[in-house]
Amino acid sequence: MSTNNTNDQENTALPRNKKIDDAYAAYVAEQNNMRIRSDAKSLVFVVIASVIMAANINYFINQGGLLPGGANGVAILLQRVADKFLGVEIPFSVLSLSINALPAYLAFKTVGKKFTAYSCICIVLMSFMTDLIPAPKVPVTNDRLLLSVFGGIINGGAISMVLNSGASSGGSDFVAMYFSVKKGISTWNYVLMFNAVIILISGCIFGMDGALYTIIFQFCQTQMLNTFYKKYYKKTVFIITDKPDPVAEQIMSVTHHSATVFKAEGAYTHKDHYVVYTILSADEMHQIRRCIRNVDAKAFINVINSENVFGNFFIKPVG
Repeated sequence: MSTNNTNDQENTALPRNKKIDDAYAAYVAEQNNMRIRSDAKSLVFVVIASVIMAANINYFINQGGLLPGGANGVAILLQRVADKFLGVEIPFSVLSLSINALPAYLAFKTVGKKFTAYSCICIVLMSFMTDLIPAPKVPVTNDRLLLSVFGGIINGGAISMVLNSGASSGGSDFVAMYFSVKKGISTWNYVLMFNAVIILISGCIFGMDGALYTIIFQFCQTQMLNTFYKKYYKKTVFIITDKPDPVAEQIMSVTHHSATVFKAEGAYTHKDHYVVYTILSADEMHQIRRCIRNVDAKAFINVINSENVFGNFFIKPVG
């Protein structure tokens, strides 16, 4: 009797696994067909963000005596030191490309080729545009606090645009992305702490006023990153549905995450329902919500923030 039950379970499981495999294959085929359009869209956003960051350096960062942190911050600091103590004006592009060379090579080896290629486009374009875009003849504002706040918001928004396009602005971003991929955590607050070293050096040389305003700038930048770049944030999802198998198949085929199905009973109607439980990355929520609605328009979806997830949680690799 036990042998027959086992065979029945195996025979029942096979069709369902085949459905999942077929659904995932269809999803992969669809993604491959959309790859060229997606790459073109990403490239456009990378170019736009690069120009924004270059303009932000000339219109906000340099005007306010601020530092953006990371490789760009080091490049600007070296520019100012050379100008003050040596009387030499070094182009930003020369310093930026030199500093980013080694991190870009490491990212190419460890993080992803497409990611590194897009990042290099961003770095090169931003570096040369910073030298080409002229400094404003009339300052945007003479208030350093406003320059710090809005400069940080603009810079954080531009970097978020680059990261969501599958690229990076280079330097410490390469390092942050490396640890995010390896550890599956958001590292931008740690980047903020790392940049404190650059701020302290700048404060000792050029005065602490600029260093304190830079802290405000980088805090605003970090908050923008934490708000708009959510790849490594986790969401726990509960879906009450009468179509558990199609819903679970959509989750597995689209996100490559598994799901657990519970049988439940409505307390008011006493009708049988099912609860599909899964954990997804925050950036997958919009897509999977649309897919679930296509399968079951009446599904009830509850999303909860997850602080920590332990176990074999799939993280989509960087391209």
